[in-house]
Amino acid sequence: MEKGNLSIHSENILPIIKKWLYSEPDIFVRELVSNASDAVLKLKKLADMGETKIPKSEKFSVTVTIDEENKQLIFEDNGVGMTADEIREYINQIAFSGASAFLEKYQDKLDKNGENSEIIGHFGLGFYSSFMVADKVQIDSLSWQKGSTATRWQCEGGIEYEMSEGERTTRGTTITLFVNSEHESFLSDFKIRNILIKYCNFLPIEIYVKSTGDEEEQPKPINDTKPLWLKPPNECKDKEYIEFYKKVFLDFQDPLFWIHLNMDYPFRLQGILYFPKLKHELEYMDGQVKLYNNQVFVADNIKEVIPEYLLLLKGVMDCPDLPLNVSRSFLQSDAQVRKMSGYISRKVADKLNSIFKKDRKKFTSYWDDISPFIKYGCIKEGDFYDKVKQSMLYKTTNGDYFTLEEFLERNKEKTGNTVFYVSDDKQQAQYIKLFDAEGMEAVLLTKNLDMPYINYLEQYEDEAETKFKRIDSSLSENLKQGEVEDEALQKQEDEIEGVFRKLVGNDQLVVTIETLKSSDVSAIMLLSEEMRRTRDMMINFGNSGPFSADLFENGESLTLNRNNKLVQILLDLHGNQTRKEDFDLIARQVYDLAMLGHKPLSNEQMTNFIERSNRILERIVS
Repeated sequence: MEKGNLSIHSENILPIIKKWLYSEPDIFVRELVSNASDAVLKLKKLADMGETKIPKSEKFSVTVTIDEENKQLIFEDNGVGMTADEIREYINQIAFSGASAFLEKYQDKLDKNGENSEIIGHFGLGFYSSFMVADKVQIDSLSWQKGSTATRWQCEGGIEYEMSEGERTTRGTTITLFVNSEHESFLSDFKIRNILIKYCNFLPIEIYVKSTGDEEEQPKPINDTKPLWLKPPNECKDKEYIEFYKKVFLDFQDPLFWIHLNMDYPFRLQGILYFPKLKHELEYMDGQVKLYNNQVFVADNIKEVIPEYLLLLKGVMDCPDLPLNVSRSFLQSDAQVRKMSGYISRKVADKLNSIFKKDRKKFTSYWDDISPFIKYGCIKEGDFYDKVKQSMLYKTTNGDYFTLEEFLERNKEKTGNTVFYVSDDKQQAQYIKLFDAEGMEAVLLTKNLDMPYINYLEQYEDEAETKFKRIDSSLSENLKQGEVEDEALQKQEDEIEGVFRKLVGNDQLVVTIETLKSSDVSAIMLLSEEMRRTRDMMINFGNSGPFSADLFENGESLTLNRNNKLVQILLDLHGNQTRKEDFDLIARQVYDLAMLGHKPLSNEQMTNFIERSNRILERIVS
């Protein structure tokens, strides 16, 4: 058996880092500024532990200077700095983390002071991201330790470096990037500011941006060192939440409401989730939840931490305990991450239930906007549905809002366990009118998510006995007056049914004549719920299969209302050969009117309908 140590070709390390470690070249700004912020935080912690003293008047900051003329980017901090030995240890040894070494050295004192680490770096690789855009990198540093001398380190992207005595006279570190020609776009003030706002907008140390030649007076910091999510929820005002939302997400509309997350155990998690007001139905697909690690931006919409349905919302979350990989763009697999996701989902459910119980009127006013989020969450997570199902509302055709249990109780005498619904309140207006006339209600399910939601609901074990039917799927007995027992009339109606099939060119069309309580409607089209869902499923799957054509041509039934004057005229005209043209004209028009209330007409059908309408009007006025 042979044993040994793995060897690394050091000349290949930097090319690997430059090409494969980080997804985007602008990451170097985040890494260098984060390291500079760490350096300041280390100094503050040393002072808190009594290891050093800091003048009360000293102002800490990170400054990014753009020298377009000399093609340099300069990152400067007034943090702990480094000795020559620390540069050899932290910089010359790739993947040796100065942050980890610091935490390990002072862990006992940090624990004693009850401090949580705010230091970000862990892998010792962030500095080398600078070679993604620079041909040469220079470090000038002076340590906080007494007796230290300034040190300069230079490297041109290979395995060789130079170290010498530096000229820096104040504590801290300056990193100068000599930007290569391929990446000169990073010498833009506008671009650097946008990168800093994206990644470092909430770092705890003030960040300044300037160009060579700027006046000495410092501008305002580019970042907010105390973001709202760090404040205790009971100290935050509504105005602050709204202002923060508009600033971060550039939305001019106020959010509906928000959920402030604040947890210390078993993991640290802080953040704010906003429920935005939707301008149109499709907008709920444009959510954005920003994930931070110790106030450094990691990525948008990381589904391992944030439940998928909440990615439709807008918000920020800061999770210092995230097990990030080296590039910080993706998460390592970890059971703790799954616990975070479950916690977030539970907090959202608790907030929704709290609003529902404490202020149902306010909750109802939110419902039309938030229902897509909630229904999507129920479909994706059964546990979430279990938590919120008692707060789920259904809007009725009368404009009222009820829970499913309340709706079924109100309508059990007329519809039992069946919930009639409307998918298009304009298209199905005549059916709604029939229901209204008999004091019956239907619920409005007009969103794209509603059909998958009710399919899920019917399959869910607690709701197995509840069935959903579209309002035009069947004719409720409550809408009828009763059957006609006149044999002669029944024979006549049977003949008319055959005539209708011939007129519309569909031998499979089922035609019935009923006496409806309302006389306003001449005819309605019906399609069973099962057939409709089968059609919808086949549309979603590309209308494939041997029976698809038959399914689309058949299945609809026409119900004529003998209580309607127009249908009565048809019955009178039937068999009158001198008025056959009038009969055909009216019969075809009645059929198209029924179809219009059922679904949109095809182009050819609509053209014929308009031409026929004109002919009928001509006959009336002539």
